[in-house]
Amino acid sequence: MSVTKVFGLFAAVFAIAYTIAFEWHWELFSYHPRTGEFGWGQQASKGGPVMHWYGAIATGFVAALVASLAALPFTKTRSLPLWLGWGVPLACIILWGWLLRGFFLR
Repeated sequence: MSVTKVFGLFAAVFAIAYTIAFEWHWELFSYHPRTGEFGWGQQASKGGPVMHWYGAIATGFVAALVASLAALPFTKTRSLPLWLGWGVPLACIILWGWLLRGFFLR
């Protein structure tokens, strides 16, 4: 079945979209735990901390789902390279280590 062939593409697109969404603040929504409110996009604090992580996860999921569904017809005759599902997420993990280096190296 061709659905299993797009898992690597899903992983690669999710890793890239999550990194872009979190670094450039393109979250689908923000959550305010103190008030229990959700809001579209990145929002400022409403009397407490704001959680953007859930929105970044949702952005990555939606982007990866759209890319995987778009690639589904093409996977009937072609297969995606194996490194796509492992190499791209691993490269994003290394990129996250570099982006967060100031947090770890104080």
